[in-house]
Amino acid sequence: MLTLHHLEYSQSFRVLWLLEAIGAPYELKLYNRDPESNLAPDDYKSLSPLGTAPVVTDGDLVLAESNAIMDFILDAHPDSDLRPGAGHADRARHLFWFHAAQGSLMSMQGIAMVLGLLEARSPWPVSALLKAVFGQVRKIFLNPRLDTLVELMESDLGKQPFFGGDNCTAADMTLVYPMYAARDKGTFDGKHPNIMAWFERVEALPSFISARAKDDRERITFRFDD
Repeated sequence: MLTLHHLEYSQSFRVLWLLEAIGAPYELKLYNRDPESNLAPDDYKSLSPLGTAPVVTDGDLVLAESNAIMDFILDAHPDSDLRPGAGHADRARHLFWFHAAQGSLMSMQGIAMVLGLLEARSPWPVSALLKAVFGQVRKIFLNPRLDTLVELMESDLGKQPFFGGDNCTAADMTLVYPMYAARDKGTFDGKHPNIMAWFERVEALPSFISARAKDDRERITFRFDD
């Protein structure tokens, strides 16, 4: 049986949500972060080549990387409507947002996180120089690209209720991690009603509610250093 090794406050929540939506049997093993470092504990890191979440095991198989895991699970459930097939009207939309989550949104968020850490942890006067340089990186590269992507999200969600189209798909599930992280930073505050309505629709789904209960957290909070 497939086992999801679930690290609190991490990307593995989206795999948990996927498993709840599919309804197939699985085992859930919960891991708490180290109270001092806030990183994954050693027994979790030993499962993954990079020591990151999520990880699933199935017999001798050990598989990491969110989208690889999601595709693996969906391959085992070909009748699921969580991945529109070839010829489906929502196929291209699903594929774009499924891959944009990791390839675009999370990559930009990751760069922003690294820049912020370098600024915060570098001694003066290096930190002052980095803030000036990184400020230009944000102004010229990061912020315009992120703004463009967010506006595309707002536009697409005005046409159909989910990133996957008329129905929730794995595209919505893989986006849940960076979308909540962006919301927590105030990215969508007061300016993107279609995106905020997407959060409401997601949080009303029975599969999301059950995954949230198994995650045993009062609210969804995500970290990038997992």
